[in-house]
Amino acid sequence: MRFAALGLIAALASAPTWAQPETTPAAGLVREGVTEKLTDHVWAIPDGSASLVPNVGIIVGSRAVLVVDTGMGARNAETVLREVAKVGSGRPIYLVTTHVHPEHDLGAHAFPKGSQLIRSKDQETDIAASGMTLAEAFAARSPLNAELLMGAVYRPADISFNHEYELDLGGVIARIVAMGLNHTLGDTVVLVDGVLFSGDVAMQPQPSVMAEGATISHWMQSLDKLDAMRPAQVVPSHGPRGNAGIIMGYRIYFMQVRNRTSALKGARRTLEQVTDQVTTEMASQYPDKQRMAEAVKAAYAEAM
Repeated sequence: MRFAALGLIAALASAPTWAQPETTPAAGLVREGVTEKLTDHVWAIPDGSASLVPNVGIIVGSRAVLVVDTGMGARNAETVLREVAKVGSGRPIYLVTTHVHPEHDLGAHAFPKGSQLIRSKDQETDIAASGMTLAEAFAARSPLNAELLMGAVYRPADISFNHEYELDLGGVIARIVAMGLNHTLGDTVVLVDGVLFSGDVAMQPQPSVMAEGATISHWMQSLDKLDAMRPAQVVPSHGPRGNAGIIMGYRIYFMQVRNRTSALKGARRTLEQVTDQVTTEMASQYPDKQRMAEAVKAAYAEAM
């Protein structure tokens, strides 16, 4: 475990990060005027590590623009569209979301008529199963959330795909890949110009293994797929961007949790006992107890 921890530190130390503001921006609101150019075709609006705000991607080709994630509600969608106008004005707009949680998807309905939303079949299944349940929970958290989500609905797909979809924007091709059940049933990533928009499948914050039926083994396979894409830059759903060290960070985390959980289950410890022990042992390195409990539960279910 000691060597794994050292590997994680080295991996994350090598990953460049966003220049963070001195104070964390307001929760729930995509910022205007902070868009950063990452390559000749790729821009991103950094979240500033604010809660309920995604890192938004803007990919510009000669013929069209692709937006990755929307922010929560019409107000945030309008902010994103103003930023799009600065770098890709007048081009048709395509839209894809990394998953269907409200801050990533529930601004799509406010995008202009004529824009085209791309969804994986898994996302469509996820929406059909969960509906607006999570949006209602988010709206109940604060008056701002309620205001942002007023009138929000899940927009139907204009283009749907099963496993992978390539979008030619003119001079640049975006590869859109359905990752299966990890953080959600409909996790989707986008690779373009060596930039990987990794969703919640790989970030610097601890993984949230919240989806019913999610497994560590499948998530590790998803990380294999991300590594095979050989990204030069990784822009996660939330938090600082970096390089492939972000993917390695998640791999090491899951290996540590899986190995320790398996050993303790083999010693006939209950799930509750294992959760308490692993959470305590790893608290200094991984302080989010709820997310650790989620990971231990998934690892315990798979352990022999």
